[in-house]
Amino acid sequence: MSVMPIHLFGDPVLRMKAQPVTVFDKELRTLVKDLSDTMLDAPGAGLAAPQLGVSLRVFTYHVDGELGHLVNPDLTLTDEEQDGPEGCLSLPGLRYDCKRAYGVVAKGFNMYGDPVTVEGTRLLARCIQHETDHLDGIIFIDRLDPEQRKAAMKAIREAEWAGEPAPQVRISPHSTFGRAR
Repeated sequence: MSVMPIHLFGDPVLRMKAQPVTVFDKELRTLVKDLSDTMLDAPGAGLAAPQLGVSLRVFTYHVDGELGHLVNPDLTLTDEEQDGPEGCLSLPGLRYDCKRAYGVVAKGFNMYGDPVTVEGTRLLARCIQHETDHLDGIIFIDRLDPEQRKAAMKAIREAEWAGEPAPQVRISPHSTFGRAR
């Protein structure tokens, strides 16, 4: 099991647009395993590579007993919306109602480079949108109305984890060609 430290709100890697994966190799498969192990240990419904300090377009999810991952996702959203509670492993203990599309069709690749399509509604749709936002440097509190966002920022400042030093980033012995931090 390879449980890694999760980067918390305030870490600059969470605000960077992640780079597309271009090499589907053992290092990517290790990253997917690290993401899955860390997400399940937390526990969480999803975890994106930037939350482990890796600026690549990869995330894992575990919703309704389904464990999966998606590389380089491209989303098509339904017009119908849902409003419901949302949290984030990079903002431990905080949950706020957030508007999302009710359904999603996500196209991308698995860790071997094979094309995959994931379709979902409700929680799976929310999770896929949330994790894809992480890949674009967006945190769910950015999607809150101004009053809720103000309350969230106050809660973040008062959280026991606020101001903690950023976790150490694992340095890969392999060249990442500038795609990882």
